[in-house]
Amino acid sequence: MERASIRSYTLRGDRMTRAQSLAMSQSWDKYCVEIKSQLDLSQIFPDKSQVILEIGSGMGEATAAIAQANPQTGYVAIEMHAPGLAALLILINQLELKNVKLIREDATYLLANFIPDSSLAGIHLLFPDPWPKNRQHKRRIVQSEFVELIANKLKPGGFIHIATDWQPYADWIRDRFAANLKFTGGVVDRPSWRVLSKFEGQGLRKGHLVTDFRYVRV
Repeated sequence: MERASIRSYTLRGDRMTRAQSLAMSQSWDKYCVEIKSQLDLSQIFPDKSQVILEIGSGMGEATAAIAQANPQTGYVAIEMHAPGLAALLILINQLELKNVKLIREDATYLLANFIPDSSLAGIHLLFPDPWPKNRQHKRRIVQSEFVELIANKLKPGGFIHIATDWQPYADWIRDRFAANLKFTGGVVDRPSWRVLSKFEGQGLRKGHLVTDFRYVRV
């Protein structure tokens, strides 16, 4: 189970506020999922009708709002940035959420080695790093291999929803999914459940066009 040598994320500083540090020390063990072997999602969420993977939960505001609006669904938030995980823990405690678990791990590595095939009802990939320079394109999480990987992890009829505010990345995403016959779908209107995050707001103020995609596993 070797880790990918090319990371799709940037390793940022882990400096946290006092509130974030307190949340990590008091709540991490309660809400984190320790990775030792393949995950039994039905055991993690025994009372939930389905499980959705949140890849790159950032500072957690979108994940928390989505989870609050859908208490019957279990959400596994994957994020490498410790302050972001801590911020999500604060929201989980404030909103008294019972349907969110956190994992600090590389998403592709986790999917390849610890998520059972045909186990996920959906995947949210909201505003992944676009890696805009040509030499950085190999770092984009959406590659042909990633599309094939999630095709194996999604249940038939399962979906992935992607949002990006970088138009060249939107074109890249469209091309990679169009080349895989295991998915149908494409560009969709912004869904009502996708709340406006601070990150998206910053992009909109810069005049960026946001593109939403929804692809369904056939």
